[in-house]
Amino acid sequence: MTPDSMLLNDDPKGSHIEPLAEPPADLPAIFRGMPDSVSFNKLRKRLLRNVRQAIEDFGMLNGQKRWLIGVSGGKDSYSLLALLIDLQWRGLLPVELIACNLDQGQPNFPKHILPEYLASIGVRHRIEYRDTYSIVKEKVPAGGTYCALCSRLRRGNLYRIAREEGCDALVLGHHREDILETFFMNFFHGGRLATMPAKLVNDEGDLTVLRPLAYAAEDDLAKFAAAMQFPIIPCDLCGSQDGLERNAMKAMLADIEARMPGRKDTMLRALGHANPSHLLDPKLFDFQSLTTQPTKTEHLS
Repeated sequence: MTPDSMLLNDDPKGSHIEPLAEPPADLPAIFRGMPDSVSFNKLRKRLLRNVRQAIEDFGMLNGQKRWLIGVSGGKDSYSLLALLIDLQWRGLLPVELIACNLDQGQPNFPKHILPEYLASIGVRHRIEYRDTYSIVKEKVPAGGTYCALCSRLRRGNLYRIAREEGCDALVLGHHREDILETFFMNFFHGGRLATMPAKLVNDEGDLTVLRPLAYAAEDDLAKFAAAMQFPIIPCDLCGSQDGLERNAMKAMLADIEARMPGRKDTMLRALGHANPSHLLDPKLFDFQSLTTQPTKTEHLS
């Protein structure tokens, strides 16, 4: 089952995303030079449909005026930016977009790539330097994984930048596989049923975090990024470490998908169909009050 059919055929609310109308003639600069092929056009429309469905399902446009887009230089964040620009260009995303890259001080980080690329496509952007790399290297013991601390430091800075730029939301490029991997990490290692939500409010209550790629498949994003020839910047901090729990979850999911195609879509759909009365959490369902009702019988006189 494809992501499109998974989203549209099993929606309990019966929501429906209308086909894309003919776009304006003035193509955004980010799409100049893109492939003119049937396969790429299908891929682009599928990803746009995924994003539109997530925006609708999770009410991502409720009162939103300006979004800060976290752009790391990886395939996912580049694709997120391009798809949001595409929707904005088509008149389907009435928010202002600001791209932001947080230069975290990794050695040999190519500082020129992102600002030059974003300027070349005419995208408003902000490049922020904060040496969180040194903090992570200092705090994490030898052999430990950097991801958790690195992510917290990065998120804190992005929240600050979003406030300084007057943004309502921080928008991140996490996709279907990220959500499934996080679920199984919590399931196997944290003893809880939880994952990355497509929409949440930060602890301070002043910013929304959005993940419009929640329904998008990582393989589709990889193909899209390669076709668009984005100037990819690898992560030499986290990517250099072996044995990360997330890598194990990724390999497990890939093996399941290879053995039983379509299982990723099924698992993602399951995350949207929770049944508290059939789980074991008394905080979500009042099992204490669950009793049988006496059967009414008629007494013959």
